[in-house]
Amino acid sequence: MEYSFKNYNKEHMARAYGSSLRISTKHSVEIANLLRGKTLQRAKSILNAVIRKEQAVPFKRRNRDVAHKTGMSAGRYPVKAASEILKVLESAEKNAQFLGLDTSSLVVKSIIANKATIIHKYGRKRGRTGKNTHVEVTLEETKKESRDKKQKKEGENK
Repeated sequence: MEYSFKNYNKEHMARAYGSSLRISTKHSVEIANLLRGKTLQRAKSILNAVIRKEQAVPFKRRNRDVAHKTGMSAGRYPVKAASEILKVLESAEKNAQFLGLDTSSLVVKSIIANKATIIHKYGRKRGRTGKNTHVEVTLEETKKESRDKKQKKEGENK
């Protein structure tokens, strides 16, 4: 298994890989775009809200017949994909704990969803295929000083 994220530093990063997950690649890509750059705690709370159908995931692409949701133009509640990605995030968090990283200062550095092999389902009907997706998560430990500076800059700009 080869990771897509190349600038991996073992001292400050942890990663996890979900291989051949039975979830939609399109939904996984939209969730990945939502979570990228967020803190680990924020990402987990977003996914739990999606699973409870309290927060929708904005669909930026392939949103032709997707209904409007509160606070966004088009969105859905991909519960199955959110629950599987949450498992991969928790696995990456446990890997970070094993490496001795501070889990309170972890940020989702990279989250990538790739299309996996196509499964042809058995039965009388031809042309039925199953969904498969590979999900790769890389978490990075950030220093508290740099996060505080960013928050101060955001406060000054407002």
